Amino acid sequence: MKSYEVQIWEIAKRADRKARPWRVRWAVSGQRFEDMFRTKALAHSFRAELVQAANAGEPFDPATGRPVSEARTKNPTTWYAHSRAYVEMKWPRAAAKTRRSIVEALTSITVTLTRPAKRGRPTDALLREALYLYGLNPRRWSEEIPAEHAAALAWLETASLPVVELDSPAMVRRVLDSLCVRLDGKPAAASTVQRKRATFYNVLGYAVELELIDSNPVDRVQWTAPEVAQSIDRRVVANPAQVATLLEAVKSLGKRADKVTAFFGCLYYAGMRPSEAADLRREDCDLAGRCADCGADFDDLAAVKPSRSCDHEKIEHRWGRLVLAGTSPRAGSHWTDDGGSHERRGLKHRGRAETRTVPIPPRLVELLCAHVENHGVGPDGRFFRGLHGGPLSESVYDRWWKLAREKALTESQVASPLVRRPYDLRHAAASLWLNAGVPPTEVARRLGHGVAVLLRVYANCIDGGDDTMNDKIGEALA
Repeated sequence: MKSYEVQIWEIAKRADRKARPWRVRWAVSGQRFEDMFRTKALAHSFRAELVQAANAGEPFDPATGRPVSEARTKNPTTWYAHSRAYVEMKWPRAAAKTRRSIVEALTSITVTLTRPAKRGRPTDALLREALYLYGLNPRRWSEEIPAEHAAALAWLETASLPVVELDSPAMVRRVLDSLCVRLDGKPAAASTVQRKRATFYNVLGYAVELELIDSNPVDRVQWTAPEVAQSIDRRVVANPAQVATLLEAVKSLGKRADKVTAFFGCLYYAGMRPSEAADLRREDCDLAGRCADCGADFDDLAAVKPSRSCDHEKIEHRWGRLVLAGTSPRAGSHWTDDGGSHERRGLKHRGRAETRTVPIPPRLVELLCAHVENHGVGPDGRFFRGLHGGPLSESVYDRWWKLAREKALTESQVASPLVRRPYDLRHAAASLWLNAGVPPTEVARRLGHGVAVLLRVYANCIDGGDDTMNDKIGEALA
């Protein structure tokens, strides 16, 4: 609590006091305070400090009667201590990947905000490791810390700069500039810089909330983060024929690789995020078909059984449907509540219990049916699993995708950005749908995007009729 209602009286001398006769009296929100001094000069100096703080519009603490800034400088909270408080506050409601992102940013910033001349300084590498693994991870605060890391954190407790020193624009600029450089000295990615700057800003905002500082000092520094590319590079987008060739290449790599053929199909034919496809379960799918012999329709091919009149062996796959309910992103065991490498969560940008329905073409229905027939599903119904039955990891499907590109594409295409990452299949899906004339609102709904985000991200992938425009310009030039 703080107050701006301050009244300060003139200095008075108490005749009944010999040791400290000079009195300064003042009141904060009606609560009176006084302090005694040995000389008039000391009393005058103290009163002048109170007057200066009041005239500057500085808040006073009604409990102590002193300016708030005085308490900050006498018992300053260090940046390291404040960072731990911020992480502890955010941890319970933050997703595992968000937790990791916050700690990554604060690790870099906390190492920067130390006294460089402090004796016994550990190496920056050891400081970063100690912070990342233990110092800024509430889940591990109760664990026994290795001696080397414990010593590094003990040094940090004494060497970390006070939060109040960040009221200096030069100090803030020093931190912001440090975010632009990687450990190897090369420029950091623009998205990384913006993400870490956002964390820095939010942590300082929490310091304002706790009344450690009066305002966010980042707002007073004229510093611009590198621009982040908003649109997808059109060169990463593959056409349907190229995707079909790549999926066949995955299948041809062997049975282990074929276990992720339908996974890649989900990214392209349903526009799913990899974390959504990794969490896809049999219960989420309506895999429809029609018997070519008798014409019977089936909403889900799992219900197909031979009848007296037809054995239903020749099935034509039809448009099916996925009802997506969750994702399974990999964050790392240090960041999840249960210590697993993956965290099951609701869909991105949606409430925990919300779902997203995505129609899927016959080709994806065929791929998913083939997966069930050849590889089955896990005990929990998951289509795609790791080597030992656990969650499918990025390293596994990235490896198969790399091999498939090398097998299916030309040498120049392999060296190009063309579907370099599995995620680029989702970009190809969005591009295909938009250029096919599907309304942006429907494309956004299927992808789980907002329309504004969709049009901004995929602006470069929409065919703007360049050939027609070029012909008109050519006619004008003739």
